[in-house]
Amino acid sequence: MGCRHVPRGTSLAVVLAAVGLGTLAVGKAVHWRAARRAGRLPRQTKGSTGLVVVLGFGNRRHRINVVNRWRARIAVRTARSARAAGAPAWILCSGGAVRGTVAEAVLLRDYIESSLGWDGPIATELESRSTWENVRNALPWIESADWVAFASNGLHAEKARVYLARQRPELVGRLAAADDYRFGEMILLKPVFAAVGLWKLRAVFHVKPRA
Repeated sequence: MGCRHVPRGTSLAVVLAAVGLGTLAVGKAVHWRAARRAGRLPRQTKGSTGLVVVLGFGNRRHRINVVNRWRARIAVRTARSARAAGAPAWILCSGGAVRGTVAEAVLLRDYIESSLGWDGPIATELESRSTWENVRNALPWIESADWVAFASNGLHAEKARVYLARQRPELVGRLAAADDYRFGEMILLKPVFAAVGLWKLRAVFHVKPRA
């Protein structure tokens, strides 16, 4: 029986497709595990008042980029879910003009209000240039809240929670999970954020806490 002709490049295409699918699956799994870890945090209790801190991402242009739009969606659905459970929240947009001329917090706030239709209380913090500063500069708001959730991808939010524990360990009991995992959401970028997030978390756990 004769062998069927296999077009040149078919085997390579199959391998590349398998590698691509595998990469997407790993990225999804890493973020799912981060969401599971966050899910062990205490849930917001009815009658409490919380804070959702949106961690800004570098934005070169005057128009909000795809990553900041993703983080804004996480913040709004977290705040809306809490409000539905009887635990209303402020949203704090945090981030200065790190890569562009407009503060990340301003872009986040405008998008949250105009495009996502958030009608609850919202504030901006315009000075932060790193995750450490995001957490430090949000402390006045965190201190007045019963609970706080950091809105970003799961690994970045985990990093922010570690930083809060290092800066103000007595506030760790106020940490709550954000609604940051949706099946299929941002699936093409999740492998990148998984790799970067795991690398940065490893670095965080292997350096001495800042003064």
